[in-house]
Amino acid sequence: MIDRRTLTKMIGLGAAATLPVGAATEAAAAPEAGPRRAPAAPAPGGHPGPGGHPGFGALKQVRAGVLDIGYAEAGPAHGRVVLCLHGWPYDIHSFADVAPLLADAGYRVIVPYLRGHGATAFLSPKTVRNAQQSAVALDVIALMDALKIPRAVLAGFDWGSRTAGVVAALWPRRVKALVPVGGYLVTHLPSQKDPLPPRSERTWWYQYYFATERGRTAMETRGNRYDLCRLVWEEASPTWEFDDATFERTAAAFDQPDHAAIVIHNYRWRLGLADGERRYDRYERLLAARPAITVPSLTLAPALDPFLPTTDDSAYRHLFTGPYEHRVLPGVGHNAPQEAPEEFARAVLDADRL
Repeated sequence: MIDRRTLTKMIGLGAAATLPVGAATEAAAAPEAGPRRAPAAPAPGGHPGPGGHPGFGALKQVRAGVLDIGYAEAGPAHGRVVLCLHGWPYDIHSFADVAPLLADAGYRVIVPYLRGHGATAFLSPKTVRNAQQSAVALDVIALMDALKIPRAVLAGFDWGSRTAGVVAALWPRRVKALVPVGGYLVTHLPSQKDPLPPRSERTWWYQYYFATERGRTAMETRGNRYDLCRLVWEEASPTWEFDDATFERTAAAFDQPDHAAIVIHNYRWRLGLADGERRYDRYERLLAARPAITVPSLTLAPALDPFLPTTDDSAYRHLFTGPYEHRVLPGVGHNAPQEAPEEFARAVLDADRL
């Protein structure tokens, strides 16, 4: 285990690199001139909130692409930038303990809510509630453009790992280094038609539940959604003894008008049961070719993650062609940054030095 003082000594403070911004990939809406403070404020970062649980300071909001993105920020304004990306059924609080560690090491840490979660909202009611992988990845590019961030370290798990991988594969100039939990998670739609071994299929039970209208209704009903998400937490992190306050703090991010639509579309799209949008076809064609990730990468494999068939990297090592390291996290389940924040933060620091 490593504490904040040790992390701070591991890496010196530094200003963010001033590199030319790559060509904008898509600008569905012009960003406002700088971020805004969100009206609500969770507990200050690094200090106990309700029930003694750490949280973030006042959230910020910025218009980026098709979204008004809510995000937490920690660390010096001119530090090297790390974007921490959560998955489902999680939210920004998966990084509540990681962010202060990285901030103390001199990083500017930005943790956005994904579309359909928490304080991130669509700008227009007419925008398709689409959660295909390239659309979510373009949200990250739009956020970086709106905040005038030319390049950043990307670190994530679950949907966040996939999103970070897509950005690194398609727009490597925007990525200083990559920390993806689970390795190469870019969805390859053609292979999604092939069945997995039965034990693996059982782990994905909710994906098939969401393919039904019954599953959609469950996600639209608060009580059912609450119980379903908590069950996923328990199964995905079998030794993590989280309490009610920890789960409820995150579950508040699911009480959002677009949450059910985004989650349902994401899993149906992966199975070929829902269409994407034609404007993203060019990106999905590139991703179908399984492009290599050329940026420095440190992949993490939680030993108790039920979604990983193995903790070795043999299935995807050849897809990382830049500087590379792989680590196994013993005793850790799916929600790696929240279960093992010190190890996750150290992986970010080490990836940035590859």
